[in-house]
Amino acid sequence: MELTPARVRDERDWVVDRADRVVPIINDVRDDLGDIFDTDVDRVTEAAYRREVDAVFANGDLAVNVAAMVAILRDLDVEGDYPGFIVDEIVGRELAATIAGVQPLRTLGEATFHYADVHVHGPAEENAGVDDLEAALAAGFQERIPGWDWTERESPFAVD
Repeated sequence: MELTPARVRDERDWVVDRADRVVPIINDVRDDLGDIFDTDVDRVTEAAYRREVDAVFANGDLAVNVAAMVAILRDLDVEGDYPGFIVDEIVGRELAATIAGVQPLRTLGEATFHYADVHVHGPAEENAGVDDLEAALAAGFQERIPGWDWTERESPFAVD
């Protein structure tokens, strides 16, 4: 695989064009986790998702790494799928974490990836890595996009 600025742009465009599939996953995850944690979580719009994709890809060092993982998962297919599930889990988890950002969002992105991944299944004709890619995008971006009350307040643990 060769990554050039043009390839990074192409991967960014693919991620943006997936808004119609990723945003519903984000909102389903937020609804489910909101119920589990007894909190209201704001829904995400396709416009908010696209803005956040732009923010990720505006940081060149972050963009090249995200683009590489996106490209790997888009192309990844294993005959019979099951024997290859570890590699798509590893790359998917790392992609979600990388998009989510610094701690604690990074770890939450990883954990959310596993939750989303068990609920996302693509069509049989699609490469096996694509559903993991969509779950990773949903997990990572849902951490970055505001809407969780605990991220909207001052932490009681901040020390002056």
